[in-house]
Parts: sequence; C-alpha cells; structure tokens
Amino acid sequence: MKVATVGTGFIVEWFLTSVEQNEGAKCVAVYARKDTTGRKLADQYHVEKVYTDFTEMLKDAEIDTVYVASPNSLHYHYALEALQAGKHVICEKPFTSTVDELKHLIQVAKAKRLFLFEAIVTRHMPNYRIIREHVEQLGKIRMIQCNFSQYSSRYDKFLAGENPNVFNPAFSGGALMDLNIYNLHFVMGLFGKPQEVRYEPSLAANGIDTAGVLLLTYPDFQAVCIACKNCEAANYTQIQGENGYLLVSGATSLLQEVMLNLKQKQTNIGTEEIMPGLYYEVKAFVSMMKQGDLDACYRELENSLAVFEVLYEARVKAGIHFAADEETSS
Repeated sequence: MKVATVGTGFIVEWFLTSVEQNEGAKCVAVYARKDTTGRKLADQYHVEKVYTDFTEMLKDAEIDTVYVASPNSLHYHYALEALQAGKHVICEKPFTSTVDELKHLIQVAKAKRLFLFEAIVTRHMPNYRIIREHVEQLGKIRMIQCNFSQYSSRYDKFLAGENPNVFNPAFSGGALMDLNIYNLHFVMGLFGKPQEVRYEPSLAANGIDTAGVLLLTYPDFQAVCIACKNCEAANYTQIQGENGYLLVSGATSLLQEVMLNLKQKQTNIGTEEIMPGLYYEVKAFVSMMKQGDLDACYRELENSLAVFEVLYEARVKAGIHFAADEETSS
C-alpha cells in the first residue's frame, strides 16, 4: 500500500506513525493547501513528495491509496475524486455528511473494483474481538452505557466567538459526528441496527451539538450513548446482562481494559498487546489489500453504511442541519 495523505491535523500524524509501524505500508506523498504546512509534515515522516494540487497528485502513478483526513464536509469530494482517478481510499470517520454521499462512494468503489475503507479504530481493536467472544456469557442483555467525553482543544476558541471546523455546521462538525460515532460503531458492531433511534443534543447558538445523548432501542434492551466535547468524564462502556456485566475502561476508540463480572466473580479478559494510534486498522487494511479481498472490504462497507444510516437519522430527527444537506437535495 503506497499511500498519499490529505490533511495535516494530529490524526494524520497518528496515521503516518501507524503506517511506519506496519510492514507493507508506506507514505509516498502528502497533500496540503500550503507547501510549508505539507513540507513540515513530510519532513517529520521522511516523505519525499508534497503536493498542493490534489488533482495533480492523483496523476502520480506511484500512489495507489489516498487517506482522507480533511474536515468532515470535504470527505466526500476528496474520496470521490480519488476513486474516479482509480485510487483506493481510506476515509476518516465520519465517512461523509449524508447517506446519499456515502452510497455514491460505495457505488463508485464497487463499479471500479477499488478498496474503500472507513478509518474507524473501534472495530479493529484486539479488545473489541475479545468483547465479541465473551458477550454471550452475559446472557440476555438488558442495558448498555457508553460515555465518550473529551473537552475539545478548540472549545475555548468556540466560546470566544471563533468558528472552528469541529463546531461548524458548514463543515459537518459536532459531538455526534466526532465522538458518538465511536459509541455507535461499538454497539452496532455487536448487536446490529436498533429498532428506534433518538438523539437529545445540547445545541449551541449556531445549531451545532456540543454534547448529546443518543438512545438506541433494541427489542430487549436500550443503549445509552453519551458524547461531550464541552466537558471531561471518566470514559467507559458497560454491557449489562442477566448473568453479569462487561466493563470497558477508556473511550470506545481505545477499549483499554475489559473486565468480565459473572456472578460477582471479576476477571480481566483484555489483552495487554495494545499498540498506539491507528495501528490495528492500518494492519487490517494492508492485509485485505495484500490478499485482494474486496469481499471483506465490502462487508465492512455494509457495516459502515448501516451505522451511518442510524447516525444520519439521529441527526435529522434532532434538527441538526449541515450545509451538505442542501447540496444532496439539490
């Protein structure tokens, strides 16, 4: 996998670190709007090429994969152009701004027999596999609680009257898209689509959600997913069943420790082999591409689409409007 990156934020640095740690992956180019910004990132990770023209970069035959980590509202446009140029795509979460955008990307990827991945770490973490293997021991599930709260480094600027992308409806920001999507992937990866979804957000004056509670209703239980960008919390997930519970420490993007409690007997079942950053998702993507396993990739896409449909329904029901909604409907 010879990848080019789009974006220069901290998540790109995490991705490039994980690329360095995975055999079979190499970053060969960096795209940024400003050459100085791109060069700084490229020098840090020993990348030769820096592009400030995205279309020109896509003509580079050495590049086979494009990693998109631009502001949320731009994911669709960068990913679509890359796919149309015959490049595989790894796209940061949230995949797109609307369901129609995501369906179109999937359609193009399948028509061109290209790999298209959502960069969502949760599904690829070793402890998530362990949770899958043990959740049936809990018996009938009765309640799930997820809390992923993180005081945003840009929240003070937002309070001061600035309009950073992550709190801007024009860029498809907000707590639901940025943090609660991890909770949603966690729950739906284990239990599938809920019967009903409701989102109760804390809305700022510009209509963006700085925090919110996502309620997922299943036949026998409910999942309460909390995400806040305006305050901190002790992040955790708890799956409660009639036989006991699973307690996961850390955010649903990390899954740091997994404790299984059955009939008052507590056991640490988590793995200690936890690599930092995005290591495991990059490893999974490299493996699928090396094996040419498009079927596995497209199964993952089905999961991503299912999650995004619920995410989109929750946002629309809550009255959160993005600029991309107008583009999709026009």
